[in-house]
Amino acid sequence: MQIPFRAIIVFHAVARAGSISRAADELRVTPSAVSQQIQALELHLGTALTSRIGRNITLTEAGERYFEMISREIEHVTDVTQHVRGIRSATTLTVRAAPSVSSKWLLPRLASFVDANPDIELRLDGTNEPTDFHKENVDLEIRHGEGGWPGLFVESLGKERFFPLCAPSSFAAGSLSAADLLKHRLIHSVKSQMQWPRWFTEAGIEPTERWKRVLFDRSHMAIDAAVDGLGIGLESELLAWRELRDGRLVCPVKDPPAIALTTQWIVCPHGHLRHRKTRTFLDWLRKERDSWHERIV
Repeated sequence: MQIPFRAIIVFHAVARAGSISRAADELRVTPSAVSQQIQALELHLGTALTSRIGRNITLTEAGERYFEMISREIEHVTDVTQHVRGIRSATTLTVRAAPSVSSKWLLPRLASFVDANPDIELRLDGTNEPTDFHKENVDLEIRHGEGGWPGLFVESLGKERFFPLCAPSSFAAGSLSAADLLKHRLIHSVKSQMQWPRWFTEAGIEPTERWKRVLFDRSHMAIDAAVDGLGIGLESELLAWRELRDGRLVCPVKDPPAIALTTQWIVCPHGHLRHRKTRTFLDWLRKERDSWHERIV
């Protein structure tokens, strides 16, 4: 019996894209032509590979197994074909992350990923807006929040410890008590999950008067303001690790309360984990995360 290679390629495209219309756009054919190829392959194999839920398409258990078995071979054939043609194929990987985690944590590490993966063209989209993966061409997101987004793959970037931070020219490390902070200008990062009222509660302090403050809607601006001596910020070591490492920021409070939260999450549709580029970036991201946590413990 003749093997339906064309139908196999079409199925692989649908499984990667998670959508018949997106696969059709990629293959430059009509959605009905894609559906016909899928039906032909299912008839050839004698089993259903896909199922529809509204406008979305999902793989059956048999479809998942079949996709896993053919993916490596198809990607290998693609790489070999490009090599023979003398073309180094560039695959675009789009990662979305909020401006603060992009500039303060992700960007300083990206050179190692880019250098190790010359066939992947990285696009970093710095925005706070959560990705609508059904409408936007984003492969993976580092999302700020509390986690728990149903239907998506979600993995923690790790717990972050939060401290008061200031320039050493403002106050020396460990030179103030928690109550002393109320006498000085405090920098607020208004979108942070850790706010000064909660920190004072954890420190056992009940402020009786309004303190002097300056507010920023981005943590990276609040960190830079603290470095410049504008006041005392309340930030996580995940975002301020370089400033702490270089001595540009210190914790002025002696024995601050131990507060750790998880605020950054690796998020994408489960189907995106089938893509080699997404798996490659996720593996690299995990190594960077684990390496960072080992250094701060």
